[in-house]
Amino acid sequence: MSTLAERIARRQAEVVVVGAGYVGLPLAVEIARAGFPTTALERDPEKVRAIAAGRSYVRDVPAKDLAPLVEGGRLRATSDAATLARADVVVVCVPTPLNKTRDPDTSFIVAAADQIAAHLRPPQLVVLESTTFPGFTREILVPRLAAGGRRLDADFFVAFSPERTDPGNTRFTIRNTPKVIGGSSAPSLALASALYATFVDRVVPVGSTDAAEMVKLLENTFRAVNIGLVNEVAMMCQRLGLDTWEIIEAAATKPFGFMPFYPGPGLGGHCIPVDPRYLSWKLKTLRYRTRFIELADEVNSEMPAFVVMRVADALNDRRQAVNGSRILVAGVAYKRDVDDVRESPAFEIITLLRARGATVDFSDPHVGSIDLAGSTLASVSPERAGDYDCVVIVTDHGALDYAALVDAARLVVDCRNVTGALRARHPGRIVPL
Repeated sequence: MSTLAERIARRQAEVVVVGAGYVGLPLAVEIARAGFPTTALERDPEKVRAIAAGRSYVRDVPAKDLAPLVEGGRLRATSDAATLARADVVVVCVPTPLNKTRDPDTSFIVAAADQIAAHLRPPQLVVLESTTFPGFTREILVPRLAAGGRRLDADFFVAFSPERTDPGNTRFTIRNTPKVIGGSSAPSLALASALYATFVDRVVPVGSTDAAEMVKLLENTFRAVNIGLVNEVAMMCQRLGLDTWEIIEAAATKPFGFMPFYPGPGLGGHCIPVDPRYLSWKLKTLRYRTRFIELADEVNSEMPAFVVMRVADALNDRRQAVNGSRILVAGVAYKRDVDDVRESPAFEIITLLRARGATVDFSDPHVGSIDLAGSTLASVSPERAGDYDCVVIVTDHGALDYAALVDAARLVVDCRNVTGALRARHPGRIVPL
């Protein structure tokens, strides 16, 4: 351990980041910037070529930060797994989606673990950042690395440190976001903590890898459950004839005991729609039903259909059917000011509107095109809003001029309350969620 610890302290440890996506590339850049020789191991050859050319495909990684690291030889990219044999530290940042039955799909982690095991060069520190269920690191990752008689705390060390990436957030970055770390042992925790302390302001150690895995799931389950609550409040307010946003903003003036969450067209992104399912799946194996998670998932999953119902009602009030209408969806990214469309509710909204016979286009300043049901849709200019019977605001983008869009539109169904101040100017034209 001492040799590896010294190499980390001197920033001489060779670091390989497995997976160079929304989580892995920003992390690789931060590690390289801290002075470590860093390699991004990425199976997509297009991404490998982009990194080699100093071009970033992740909005949170400016080319001006990436290019100097590549040019200086501090950061490189490859698709060759043999690079793992030269690593002192391996950090795994691969996807952990849900499968068709909405159960955890850990196949990407397992594949990465098998690659690492095949090339493991003692002593090596392996850190898993990909979200998974409590017990995965201990029950699956460690035994795979131990195959062939290798020993934990001698040949390899293991930790779990959940990623806390928030695409588009310029206030909280990798450096100033506290980093939770759980080790498979005290020596593993010490090594992982020493590594992250070189480029993160605050390290938060916990008692085990299971605890660190649970921390990540609690964070996003908290958000999913509260969003589910406020989405149901939106449905209730619609039936009561009340303005959901007015209710929430007034409640938020209470200086204690209340934290505002806001309704929306459904959950999107790589965490909130997915992570709670990892926890509920794990608890099912222990014959425990996670009732809050299941109910929140049910409510949140209903929101795209609720949006389509609001569109249908708004058009009906104008004596117009959805069938045959031209509808423009404003924003298909899952959150404000990013180009990330993973799990975006906009896709289901478009699909449901099409199923009702509408012709649907979209406009998004950060997304040039999307693939949906075997066809490609290209983003249209928001200036064409007047060509459509209805505009549905799904994502709140700062780059969109919503005042001009609403001025041009005939009818707006607003899922994000971006047109609240415009309602008085356009009475009857704007329908809130």
